[in-house]
Formats: sequence, C-alpha cells, structure tokens
Amino acid sequence: MQFSGKAKRQSLLRGQKEGIVYPHSLQFYKQPPTDTITLEEFEDLALERLKVLRLIERAGAKFNKNSQEYKDMIFSELKKQNLSSYCKITLPIDIANKEKCEFRRRDHISHFILRLAYCRREDLRRWFITQEVDLFKLRFTIETTQARNAFMKENNLNYEPIEDEERERLKNFLYLGFNHSIQKVNAVKFYKVPFIEVLDLVKNRKVFLEKGHAYIPEDDLIITVLSAYRSHLSHALAITSRALPQLEEDTRLISMLSTLHQRYIGTDYANKKPNFTGDVTPDQIDNLSKTSFPLCMRNLHDTLRKNHHLKYNGRLQYGLFLKGIGLSLDDALRFWREEFTKVMDVDKFDKQYTYNIRYNYGKEGKRANFSPYSCMKIITSNAPGPGEHHGCPFKHSDQSHLKQRLQGLHISSSAVDNILDLSSRGHYQIACTRYFETTHNETTVDQGISHPNQYFEESQKLLTGVVKNTKVTKPVPRSLSSISSQKSSSELEDNFEQMDDMEDVLSCLEGIK
Repeated sequence: MQFSGKAKRQSLLRGQKEGIVYPHSLQFYKQPPTDTITLEEFEDLALERLKVLRLIERAGAKFNKNSQEYKDMIFSELKKQNLSSYCKITLPIDIANKEKCEFRRRDHISHFILRLAYCRREDLRRWFITQEVDLFKLRFTIETTQARNAFMKENNLNYEPIEDEERERLKNFLYLGFNHSIQKVNAVKFYKVPFIEVLDLVKNRKVFLEKGHAYIPEDDLIITVLSAYRSHLSHALAITSRALPQLEEDTRLISMLSTLHQRYIGTDYANKKPNFTGDVTPDQIDNLSKTSFPLCMRNLHDTLRKNHHLKYNGRLQYGLFLKGIGLSLDDALRFWREEFTKVMDVDKFDKQYTYNIRYNYGKEGKRANFSPYSCMKIITSNAPGPGEHHGCPFKHSDQSHLKQRLQGLHISSSAVDNILDLSSRGHYQIACTRYFETTHNETTVDQGISHPNQYFEESQKLLTGVVKNTKVTKPVPRSLSSISSQKSSSELEDNFEQMDDMEDVLSCLEGIK
C-alpha cells in the first residue's frame, strides 16, 4: 500500500483521532506500521531508539533496576538527548494533541525498525528483548492506574481478583508466602494466574502455588504483563528473522540494518578540535598517557615506549587517536620517527612508515580525513594476534592479565572486581566507563564511554576544571544478563535517497501479524 505524504498523514491522524491507531502510550507492537517514510527518517528513527536502548542497558548495569537512581539516570539522560517522549506519562489520546500522536508513531515505527536489525542472530535477539522489556517495564510503572488498566484490557490481559471466600481459605499461605501481615493480606487484591506467567516469582520462591496456579498481589501483576510482552516479542523476532530474505533484495536498507547493532552514535572526532589541551606536542604525550588516556591507548603507548615499535593495526589505532587529540602531522612524524629509529635507521623508517602516517592525515592516497576509531570499532575489528597490542583490553585480554594490569595501576580491589565482572559479561564499554570513574575520583559519566577520544576529552574537562567532580555511589557488583551484542562500529553512508514506498519492508513486517 502506498500513500502520498499528505494523504498518509491525514489518514493516520484520522485513525488516531478515533483512538484506533495508538489508543495508549504503551504498546505490544502487534501490528506493523503502514507509513511511507524517507530513508533519512528511517535511519533517524533507528538511531533514536538505539540510543534509548543503550541507555537502558547502561543504567541497568550501573544501578539496581528497581531503584530510584536507575530511573533518575534514565530520565536525566533522555532529557539531555531530547528523547523524553519515550518515558512520558501519557493518558489515552487527546483529539487535539497531535504531539502525542507523533510521539507514539515514532515509538511504533522505531521499534519495528530495530526488530529488523536485531532479529538476525540469537545474541542480538536476546539483547534486544532484554532492553525492550526493561523499557516497557519502566514505562508501565510510571503510567497512571487508569492507563495501565486500559492497556491490559486492550491486550486481553484480564485477570480477576480472587473471591473473599478463597482469600479466607488461603490467607495463612498468602501471609507466609509474601511476608505480609494478616491485615495487609486482607487489604491487598490477589490474583490467580497460571504459574508459567510468573516464572521469575516462582524461581525466587515469592509466590504461593496451588494446582498449577500462582496467587500474586496486585503490585506483582506487572510480572504477568512483562511475561506476555517477552513471549510475544520473542515469537515476533523469530518470525521476522524467517522473513528477512524478502528485505535483503533492497540494498538501500540492508547495509544499514545488518550493521546497526555496531553503529557508533557519538561525536565524530575526525574534524573536532581539542577544546582543553590545544595542540598536543610529542613531549606532552607521556604525561597525558598517565592521566587521560583510556586503557587501550595507554597499553599501546607503554608498548611503544618499551619496544620502540608497533605493528600495523596498533599504529593505525594509536595514530588516529593521537591525531584526534590534537597531534599535528609534523609532530606525528617526529614522534614516530624518534621512537622507531631507536631500533632502525632513518631511511628504513622513511621508506616503510612515513607514507602511512601521512595517509592517516589525508595527505596521501585518496586524501580522506580518517576518523579515530570508536570503542565499538576497536571491539569488533581485528583481534590482536601474537606480538600485537591493539584492540580493547576489556574484551581481548584474558581475565588474569586484565586483573594484573588493573592492580598495577593501583585500582581498588572492589573496583577491579566490578570491572572484571562487567568485562566478563560482555559490557566492555561499561567496564571502560567504570575504569574512568575509578581513576577520576569516582566522577560519573552518565552517557558512558563510547570513544577513546571522548574518554580523553572527559578527562581533560575534569583535570582542567571545566566541570566539577561529582561524587557518585559505587555500583554494586552483580550479575548482568545482557549479551555482548553492543560491540561494534563501522561507518555507514549518511546520504540516503528519498524512498518512494515501503512495500518491501512492510512485506517482511507483515509476517509478525
């Protein structure tokens, strides 16, 4: 089906006005979108939701998901990034409020776009489900009782409270099972639901079971909603995955969708001028490496000083980083020449290495202005082999070596354990963020570390007094269920053509109806 932009918008708003298209701010996303959008908007919506889900992951790794700190971090960061609409408390559609219609439309379409990107592998599906369920739970808990009841009714989640007679018969079991007083048991509504819908409560022995049913208080009714949402989303992703071949015929979308989980969405440091150090000179690098370099770059610098040489991938990763912090081409040539000529003559250096340094600065070859590597690109690029020292230490180092390295930097035992726990569970960037915090007097970085040059910039902001040191509560080491899918980064084309129709995408999405 194809609409012109004007006809499509009028049709959409008529449906919304009748309360049919988006009757609630919460959605189970059962019906795929039928809009016609441009490729530019397609990409914008995908990156918008990706930012939200990565924020949900960072907050969940930093704080207990039921804590106020967890909510405060998410709300604060969403506000900074102008994405507050994803967690607004909104009542059913007001006919005159077109802004709500647009928020819900963007939420709806962006969810389905990420379905297409994250249905491809089991690890991506698990990550996507975890973050989407956490986002849904947060939004559900901040909704009004009226909106929650309307949403549950709309999705056939009709649970009736148990009768007084059954409550009286089971009150002693309910009292023991939920550690409530008899008075509270009499005051709270209890619901009888199939036990398979509240497996988390069963696993933690927080529910009374009888004849295949669980008796849960009203406050825990959200568990049944989350279970239904998780089950629906898991099934929908599996079906979407089987329908992917229809989509892969469109080369305009496949390149973006297949690498979206690897996308770096932060600042491009290719043209960004250092704000806090000015031009960096070779004689400053030793001191800066000790105070403001991320661990990956500090490892490369220490290796260079020790061996007076780095292999190609190490030179590329480290050289582009130095370019990004303000090392000029002339100073870069001097820096590398002085170090390398400790183990080789000048002629050999000029013949074998000068060209590559000039190439990185856009002075040779195709004269492109290459960007410093982001964390995600470092994480997913070539893993270091024998004699190589590039890569991400939180991913590519074994736990014993990483532990030894962190202890050698005089990091506290509790922080080392926390960092090791994060890295072992695939949270490499969050581990780097924790490393930054523990080496900068527990200064928080709510947006997380996603680029080595961002690490350097944040460090310099703090050390030069541009921002105040803010104390934060140390995160409690705990098990994390997220998957190491947020890994990578390849640069994608930014210029997309106008897309006349979306039938090729919708044919794929139709499979989840």
